[in-house]
Amino acid sequence: MRVLTTAQMRAAERRTIEEIGVPSAELMENAGREVAAAVTRHFPAPDRQRVAVVCGKGNNGGDGCVAARELASPGVDVRVYLAAPASSVTGDAGRNLAMLGAAGVPVCEVATPAQWSERLPQIADSDVIVDALFGTGLSRPLSGRWAALVGDLNATGAPIVAIDLPSGLSADTAQVIGAAVEATMTVTLGAPKVPLLVPPAASLAGTLVLADIGIPNQIIEGTDGPRTEVVTPARVRATLPPRPDDLHKGACGRVLVVAGSIGKTGAAHLAARGALRSGAGLLTVATPRACQPVVSALMPEYMTLGLDDTPDGTVAAAAVETVLAERCDVLAVGPGLGQTAAVTEFVQTLVERSSAPLVLDADGLNAFAGATGGLRGREGRDVIITPHPGEMARLTGMTVEQVQSRRIEVARDVATAQRVYVVLKGARTLVAAPDGTVLINMTGNAGMATGGTGDVLTGVVAAWRAQLADAQAACALGVWLHGAAGDLAAKVHGEAGLIATDLAERLGPAALALSAGNDDDGRSG
Repeated sequence: MRVLTTAQMRAAERRTIEEIGVPSAELMENAGREVAAAVTRHFPAPDRQRVAVVCGKGNNGGDGCVAARELASPGVDVRVYLAAPASSVTGDAGRNLAMLGAAGVPVCEVATPAQWSERLPQIADSDVIVDALFGTGLSRPLSGRWAALVGDLNATGAPIVAIDLPSGLSADTAQVIGAAVEATMTVTLGAPKVPLLVPPAASLAGTLVLADIGIPNQIIEGTDGPRTEVVTPARVRATLPPRPDDLHKGACGRVLVVAGSIGKTGAAHLAARGALRSGAGLLTVATPRACQPVVSALMPEYMTLGLDDTPDGTVAAAAVETVLAERCDVLAVGPGLGQTAAVTEFVQTLVERSSAPLVLDADGLNAFAGATGGLRGREGRDVIITPHPGEMARLTGMTVEQVQSRRIEVARDVATAQRVYVVLKGARTLVAAPDGTVLINMTGNAGMATGGTGDVLTGVVAAWRAQLADAQAACALGVWLHGAAGDLAAKVHGEAGLIATDLAERLGPAALALSAGNDDDGRSG
């Protein structure tokens, strides 16, 4: 599912009008009809329903006028509140405004603060408010009376249905740029937009409904510019590898996890557990010799490999030769290794010399702080990095706040510059590929903000990369299942009580539900 920017959405609409021959008036008609249908479907009323449609003067307001006309019926008392002089509404929007009289829909002009104040009690007394003030064209914060108007709408307490985008948000950023409508539901037109999917702006969107307004899918998919997409259940289900009856463990991938140090053996165990619960056929945990007895005792299903270590219980630089001599299909490096000079030398040398696909996390990434060039992928060897925002900040020399304010752009920039696959963890984990494509994962919950879940993800991604030749597909499948497992765990333990092992133990059920066609992401039922 393609996610479009303001410019890309305009280009898609223009091509639909010019190349396909769909009139702009028809697109507006379709949009308004879809909004009305969503209101009727999601906000049924046992008695007469009162709907206030608050319109601006642009196309978003025109969509609102169509929705009002479609909603008008004996069971619905719908009124349009026009926040601009009627004389300023032109084009398709003006024509739809003019049609409201014949449909019996009252239009109340609220173009001045006094007019707005007079009508606000009526609006607040509505069962549903439709926000048709601003669409995707907004690029700067609302101010003055517009900011006050949005604040008044939020203060009503009534359910608000936003058309395309809650007014006050910009379609080109996930940041909340200023005062914005807090929608109960957003009916987005043609394709999703970034602020509807990525926090913090996504918290203002409410339930998201995607409306088909007549823009052909081939035009949306063929729109020029950076590709941002949503990871859908159908997409990842198609990549699940089959498991024929005569399958043997060697065909399911050999994963070598290099992890752990004194006091951090749990990180190694969790990564290994995530890999085994994601279908890895053979798994070995390479860990400092001082840690090997502990790691071996934690789980009988994996093998261990003792590495030369230092007196403080971390891996020694000389252990590189031992790791390189071990056969594997994927090498996962980093959880719990520590940040000593010896570890840094070990990791940097291993990444430089290894020919196996790499998954780097935690201290495997900290070894390259400020030196991302050492991570660069090369022909015939994938490099997958799975940083949380703090690790990404250390890699790039940014602050965490800078990373979080531009998550998509930062992930894309690192992926394209270093030819690596970036899994930027957090609310709505992102997968960025070397070609610039960014995928937004929609599974997961706040309960996963607990120690060890990232270690599990390292193993999950490594296991699926061992089973799939396509690194991007392995990342997308891994993050989707990881989040879905977290959603299943939260249903049992609650978000506050969720721990990493709960998540790991539900990776199998998450994959089972996915393969069976259950698309609820573990959130319902």
